[in-house]
Amino acid sequence: MPSKCTKNAIRLEFSPGALVHANLSGAAFSAECLWVAGDEACGIDRLSRLDPSGSEQLRFGNGLSFPLSELLDLPGAADDEADLEGMAVADGYLWVVGSHGLKRKNIKDDRDHAENAKRLAKVTLDANRRLLACLPIEMAEDGKPALVRVAKDGRRARRLEGDAKSNLLTEALTDDPHFGPYMAIPGKDNGLDIEGLVVDGKRLLLGLRGPVLRGWSALLEIALEAKGDELRMVPLDDSGTLIRKHFLQLEGLGIRDLHFSGDDLYILAGPTMVLDGDIRVFKWPNARSVLAANQAAVRFESSLSAMLSLPHGHGTNRAEALCALPPELAAQTPSWLVLYDAPGADRKDGEYTVFGDVLEQ
Repeated sequence: MPSKCTKNAIRLEFSPGALVHANLSGAAFSAECLWVAGDEACGIDRLSRLDPSGSEQLRFGNGLSFPLSELLDLPGAADDEADLEGMAVADGYLWVVGSHGLKRKNIKDDRDHAENAKRLAKVTLDANRRLLACLPIEMAEDGKPALVRVAKDGRRARRLEGDAKSNLLTEALTDDPHFGPYMAIPGKDNGLDIEGLVVDGKRLLLGLRGPVLRGWSALLEIALEAKGDELRMVPLDDSGTLIRKHFLQLEGLGIRDLHFSGDDLYILAGPTMVLDGDIRVFKWPNARSVLAANQAAVRFESSLSAMLSLPHGHGTNRAEALCALPPELAAQTPSWLVLYDAPGADRKDGEYTVFGDVLEQ
């Protein structure tokens, strides 16, 4: 299990025109290439491994951007923010999920009190935020993985059926006694806010940053299948259960990211709201086996342990992405990459280079 954090061990170099380059919220590997997502873009960047240029352990650059509008028929405009928060590579696909949450306008220093009061009362939904999709990964002519709309073997990009206002998941949650009341609350106000994603066959686990209910964080389990050009939710059991709810005791923190390592589930957790609070990595031992055997629609799990706390700044350096380093990149030693939203000056080298941390046993 991770017990050591090496700061700024990974250098990420983005090009000036990259869709993603600062507020990093998702990460996943295809061999020696790193996929990254940002919560203020509507696309994904692929970075390739480069030789280190300084004291860092690993360096990635030569980025290539993949706009989601070229891969999917989006419910919103091509440049409407998707607020991508979770990523996972599974079975030849890169899976991505948006926050699904509403957003509240922030105040501005150059506005008067009356104008800022109006801004703070305005709640909106970007049309592309309620996105859950799988994107085929195919080797390009340069020998590197690329995202394509339709692969040569017939795999195709698909998103969960829905439109600019809702999809099958949000429709299923609307009348839910735990989450229905939070659907109209912005994500950063402890409303619905999806930030973690893992894929295990047809089963997906979605980690919620919010809401946190009386200190219990939530993990949603769903199953998907392809139907035509879309993804549909299918029952998890013979009784027709569409969503299983797993409430986790993370000491009041919300889920920021998820990652399986063997049978264990690692959980990156932090404050639900915009706070400079503790950010920790938790371990759920044998989670894969527990989830596979579970038939209950709602269950509570308190056998999680906090392994280490991660550094954060004042309004900066908020850990948002967690994924395992491939063995060939980690000298065969189990290691994990952590990337940060709002990187501070101590995690930057110029305008287009940021640093991530490595967690090691």
